[in-house]
Formats: sequence, C-alpha cells, structure tokens
Amino acid sequence: MALAAAVPDMAAADTGIHIVMNQARILKLARPADTVVVGDPEIADAVVKDARTVVLTGKGFGITNIVIIDADGAAIVDDQVMVSRSVANTTRVYRRAFVQTLSCTPYCETAQKTEAEKASDTQIGGGGG
Repeated sequence: MALAAAVPDMAAADTGIHIVMNQARILKLARPADTVVVGDPEIADAVVKDARTVVLTGKGFGITNIVIIDADGAAIVDDQVMVSRSVANTTRVYRRAFVQTLSCTPYCETAQKTEAEKASDTQIGGGGG
C-alpha cells in the first residue's frame, strides 16, 4: 500500500495518516528529512528509506503522532497516525468473556495475533484463542 497523496495535502485536510496494523505506508516528502520522531513506537514505527522517503508501519492499536523535520529545523510533517485492526476477511467470535478472531480467507481458521491484538482482546473480555 502506498500513500499516493502528498503529505502536506493530508495535513491540510486534517485527516491524519491511517494505517492498518502490520501494514506499511510510504510517505513521500516534499523536501529532504533530517529527523524523524514517532510519539509512541509501540503504535507505529518509521524507517527512513532515503532523505525523501519514510516507511511508516502500524505496530499496535491507537493514535500517536509523527514529526519529520528538515535540516533547518522546520517541520515537513507533523500529523496524527491512527492505527487500526484490519477487519477485512476476519470474524470475531465472543463466547461469554472470551474473544476468538478467525481469519476467513477463504476458510475460517484461528488468526495469528500480535501482542497488541492479544492485549486488546484481553481488555475487551477474556482473551481466548
């Protein structure tokens, strides 16, 4: 998945950057970056590919922010990052206090869960399978 829109356009629209957990987005920058900071690295991670390309990966659920600064100290990007769980081709089964996530692509099987998904299911209630 590539982020086709220019980063400044997204900031102007005030929509933030949306990422699905365990997937990546490519941020193409208007000018070379010097410093990249992610507010909470447990929610998102940024890897600098080159001076004008940053790859942002969703690591856990939630909202954090990313700040990318040029060599003069001016912000290139200062935006919220929203990471959510992919619900495409999945089904969640609730059995009293336990939650089970099934991946249905095309047959339903127990989905592999990251630590963030396990923690979320536990908070919802139970955290089974």
